[in-house]
Amino acid sequence: MRILKIIGVLCVLITLVLLGGFIYVKTALPNVGDAPDLVIESTPERLEHGRYLANSVMGCMDCHAQRDFSLFAGPVVEGTRGAGGEHWGHHNGFDGELVAPNITPYALKDWTDGEIYRAITMGVDRDGNALFPIMPYLRYGQLADEDIYSVIAYLRSTPPVVSVIPKRELDFPLNLIVNTIPMKQEQKMEKTTVANRIAHGKYMLTAAACAECHTPQEKGEFITELELAGGFEFVMPNGVVCRSANLTPCKETGIGMWSSQEFVDRFNAYGENFVPHKVGKGEYNTIMPWGYYAYMKDEDLEAIYAYLQTLESNRHSVAKYSVVTLEE
Repeated sequence: MRILKIIGVLCVLITLVLLGGFIYVKTALPNVGDAPDLVIESTPERLEHGRYLANSVMGCMDCHAQRDFSLFAGPVVEGTRGAGGEHWGHHNGFDGELVAPNITPYALKDWTDGEIYRAITMGVDRDGNALFPIMPYLRYGQLADEDIYSVIAYLRSTPPVVSVIPKRELDFPLNLIVNTIPMKQEQKMEKTTVANRIAHGKYMLTAAACAECHTPQEKGEFITELELAGGFEFVMPNGVVCRSANLTPCKETGIGMWSSQEFVDRFNAYGENFVPHKVGKGEYNTIMPWGYYAYMKDEDLEAIYAYLQTLESNRHSVAKYSVVTLEE
């Protein structure tokens, strides 16, 4: 009987600990502090720099839009840029239903500059809710504040677009895990210039969040030994799984045989003269947002290439894509 009583007490204690942990994660997190008290001056320089970052580097306006994946590389549906609508759900392997929110002044008009800053850099919205890290705030939080200020100034200047975005629904335990992810970056990267090409390349690669897609994950965690070695899988609507490329300087499986100019040309090829073709069922398509990276400045692309060439070569071999059934 005494053993049964001990077991019973242990069960109660374990239940209380689990319940306490659940309540803490559900109600006390995320905890990154209050939004900073910011009033960002809108200057011509900030507007222009923010336009460049939001449209060609960080991809804010295109990620917060709808993409047409019946066409190659999923170009943005006209009229939706910044208005949200891109959908991740069970249909493409996501544990829940998530739609990119509206970031035009229609949705942000009641947000303070500090609340927008906290969302971009720490992953917490104006109501204190954790943002899902499809929005790479852990990368953006490393950037110099002046770049974030420029993006905020630009977002304020865009025309308001009306859209109604459904509320996010995450499966258990992802709905709890998401609360543990937001954080305040204690150390920022220094603002760089093209004069210091390697450092600038690392900075721009962080701003473009390249590692988010070019590093595979296992159980929701990045595989650090495969950073930028490719292999992240994306389920496409036409029954194809595409995989990100190896960006390390491996000559067999990466970009070690590419020249700087070839690297830049690959991006430029998807500029204003590119007409995306129709993609049929089982045909190769890509999640890679060529539509906005194509307009990154050549000098920034050259710097990213230079930085990538300093990485350790990784022979990780990646199959570009494979055909699956849509039920898989």
